[in-house]
Amino acid sequence: MAAVVEWVSGKVFRLVHQNNLVYNTCWEDPRLDRAALQLGPEHTVLVITSAGCNTLDYALTGPKHIYAVDMNPRQNALLELKIAGIRALDFETFYEMFGNGRLPGIRPIYEQKLRPLLTPWSRRWWDRHIDFFAHPKLTFYFRGTAGTFARMMNAYADRVLRLRPWINAFLEAQTLEEQREIYFKYLRPKAFTRTVRFLMRRDAVLSLLGVPRAQREQVEEIYPGGIIEYIEHCLDAVFGELPFSDNYFWRVYMTGHYTPTCCPEYLKRENFEALKAGLVDRISIHTDTVEGFLAKHEVGINRFVLLDHMDWLWSKHFPVLESEWQWIVRRALPGTRLIWRSGALRTDFVDRVQVRIGTETCRMGELLRYHRELADELHRRCRVHTYASFHIADLEL
Repeated sequence: MAAVVEWVSGKVFRLVHQNNLVYNTCWEDPRLDRAALQLGPEHTVLVITSAGCNTLDYALTGPKHIYAVDMNPRQNALLELKIAGIRALDFETFYEMFGNGRLPGIRPIYEQKLRPLLTPWSRRWWDRHIDFFAHPKLTFYFRGTAGTFARMMNAYADRVLRLRPWINAFLEAQTLEEQREIYFKYLRPKAFTRTVRFLMRRDAVLSLLGVPRAQREQVEEIYPGGIIEYIEHCLDAVFGELPFSDNYFWRVYMTGHYTPTCCPEYLKRENFEALKAGLVDRISIHTDTVEGFLAKHEVGINRFVLLDHMDWLWSKHFPVLESEWQWIVRRALPGTRLIWRSGALRTDFVDRVQVRIGTETCRMGELLRYHRELADELHRRCRVHTYASFHIADLEL
């Protein structure tokens, strides 16, 4: 029976990820990444695209080049659209589109200014979906699978739990003390209903958020109360321990839009102008796996941003993970640094990966020098707080 459940879970996850735009905004804090990577003009970066927000954030630091790689072409199409908007639109129009999440009359703007700058696959996809930005009430950030989940949770909070007045009060809180009082006294006691707990235990629901069964199983090894206890821990940290005033990650899913003072860096005027002036030209976009990209492109990389995708591979596809690391080692330049996130507290499976260096076979644990104290310190300050751990390692060949 367990095998059947696992098979169904995998089918649902693949169905969601192979046919949809999953992430309409990045769910990793680039403030941590900047501190970990220390990006400069000598660095060439490989990053898994996701929604492209963090790719644009890294570009603002002026690295030599950024390769944005994702096996889901819809995620790459979103980054293409953002780059087209930076190149072709003025800041006010661009902010209305990606800051407010809607742009009235977008169809002619898209056809005249944005569409010609897209690759053929992205052009065909946005021809069908550009009206994601056109709805008078439903913003772009309530689209895609993660956005759909956010919309469902907002509707439940507003219509069933009647929490919107307290959500608005929380968003307007001026101090951490005021924020904590509203959360612990009014929001938290009402948020974790039996219905919410039921939904958050379902693999089909977690698939909307990009959480595969293997990652949920890792979480449940840490927390006896399972995924619900883990989510409660995350929310307590985000809403009860960290200042929320600049937490654009959660705000956008609570309201459907950013604000000028609470938004990703690429949505700030001075950064938009810097990207338009040439920094955005240092980004290239590739639809492929990490391994596939590295095998096909003879480029040296010294900064890798691997997100949490190794959680998806190690339990069922360990040979694929080993092959990927073999290509990482092959393309890595001297002084390479890698960062990744995980639903597990430890990622010992990375250290068990075997690769060949010349005629020798060795484990990655012998080649990686971890910066655990820095990673733990940064992780405590994470504004997203949906991962159990953050990892920083130098590759010493």
